[in-house]
Amino acid sequence: GSPCPQWPYCRKRCSYCNFNKYVVPAVDEVAVRACLVREARTLLRLSQVQSVTSVFFGGGTPSLASPRTIAAVLEAVAGAAHLPAGTEVTLEANPGSAGTPRLAGFRAAGINRLSIGVQSLDDAELRLLGREHTAAEARAAVEAARGLFPGRTSIDLLFGLPGQSRGAWARGLEAALGLCDDHVSLYQLTLEQGTALAAQVWGGALPTPPQDLLADMYQTARAMLVAAGFRHYEVSNFARKGALSAHNLSYWRAEQYIGVGPGAHGRFVPRGEGGGGREARVQTPEPDAWMREVQSRGHGTRRRVVLSPLEQLEEVLALGLRTDEGVTHERWGRFSPHLGLEATFGAPGEAKDLQQQGWLILDGGGLRCTPEGLALLDALLPGLLCQLQRR
Repeated sequence: GSPCPQWPYCRKRCSYCNFNKYVVPAVDEVAVRACLVREARTLLRLSQVQSVTSVFFGGGTPSLASPRTIAAVLEAVAGAAHLPAGTEVTLEANPGSAGTPRLAGFRAAGINRLSIGVQSLDDAELRLLGREHTAAEARAAVEAARGLFPGRTSIDLLFGLPGQSRGAWARGLEAALGLCDDHVSLYQLTLEQGTALAAQVWGGALPTPPQDLLADMYQTARAMLVAAGFRHYEVSNFARKGALSAHNLSYWRAEQYIGVGPGAHGRFVPRGEGGGGREARVQTPEPDAWMREVQSRGHGTRRRVVLSPLEQLEEVLALGLRTDEGVTHERWGRFSPHLGLEATFGAPGEAKDLQQQGWLILDGGGLRCTPEGLALLDALLPGLLCQLQRR
């Protein structure tokens, strides 16, 4: 299983972000730390996870937490389950809170992989996104990170910004390729209800990027990264020299993960309560309410839903098809012991049609998208999910 502690605080709200995050004048870090530690212990015991496969500190901006908090949470994890030496432990960091001394503190606390929210290397684009860092700060942060975490520094980039041209995106990516380590995540900017950027675009103050341009930007990026030696191992993720993210892979392989902290999501079997079914869990989003719940009952789980066998298979399919390995027969069999992939998708129907059109492959390795199909996954999934529901 993979614990995923969330640090919900940020210094400012970016113009495109609708995540569960809070900008407050002062954080009572000692209290938040104690609650993260307590909830991590409670939920790990509840899951009865024997061995931890990865840890991922997300947010918010977890690089605003002190190294001491990170160390305390990792100690709690190691105390409640086996944390093997060398387990991937990732911290999301913003360039504004990623100077060398701070990063060295995180490394001493047990972090061994960084994911840096660069987003863009163009100052005008960063201003549009409402990011608090400049392109120069992003470069300095990536260089500092690579010095401390060589081969284990990832960068995030956004494309499809209002008014961004294909040429500007390609130039930005070229600059990022000159800077990056061995892992890159690319995300298409989505306009979310309630964000400042969406209001500007929908109000007509900024242009909406056309759909065909977005598809073109994605294909351009894929070609450039593959040419630079990267393996396109998941819809949004590229790695070279084997630097795939263990945590990301465990998520797409539908393994158990344990969300800790305000608004965190999890998927696990609560064996400690005698539960046999995999549950979808969400922690209380508002940090002060979450802390009160953790202090009174050891955890702040707001919602838990037992997933039906069909819902579990839907997740296995939707997540697994995002990767270049796809859904293997072995993994499908773990969730569907009586009806294999071949029986479900080999008969005439949607999957067969998609194979004939060159978007999908079903063979001895399992069910997976072709490189062309991967770009269209959102359009392919509804038909495949219908076929699964009819079986």
